[in-house]
Amino acid sequence: MDSTTGPGTAGVRRPDSADRGGRPRTRGLSALALALLLGVLAATAVVPAQHLRSFRDGVRAEATRLTGGPCMTGGCAVAFAVEGRTVEAELPVGSGSGRLSPAGTSVSIRYRVDDPRQIAREEDLDGGGPAVFAAVSGAGALFFAVLSVCLLVGGVRRRRRTEPLSDRASRDRRPARL
Repeated sequence: MDSTTGPGTAGVRRPDSADRGGRPRTRGLSALALALLLGVLAATAVVPAQHLRSFRDGVRAEATRLTGGPCMTGGCAVAFAVEGRTVEAELPVGSGSGRLSPAGTSVSIRYRVDDPRQIAREEDLDGGGPAVFAAVSGAGALFFAVLSVCLLVGGVRRRRRTEPLSDRASRDRRPARL
């Protein structure tokens, strides 16, 4: 802490910028921006989860993975038989739990009768990874929204506490504008 004296400061002790960690308004607005970002991520993660749930009424089939690796980010191809013909399709984004599965592994899927290229793993019909991601992002958004309010309110209170009494009295005596 350093003591600042000079015209108009009346010996008010102000913390160094290193002690404060930035202005309270800046910290509060940063936390609010992070809350909004996490809220948007949570909202966009709900769409893939709903898409995966829509396959519950689909036709069940056994498929063989053509590509290995995790499927959470998409790009996993499978092949399966529909009415005597082989169909190749990609699993949607959010499929699987990030497990590394080799090519040639058998996978239970569901597909739409009208378009067999639209598929989902049977294990993911409850929403899987996207639902968990939406819940975690939503909780983070709520946390940072509350944190931003606390930081902004705390900054206002701190500013009023450090404001010289003579400034507060003169501000309170000003006539109201009509």
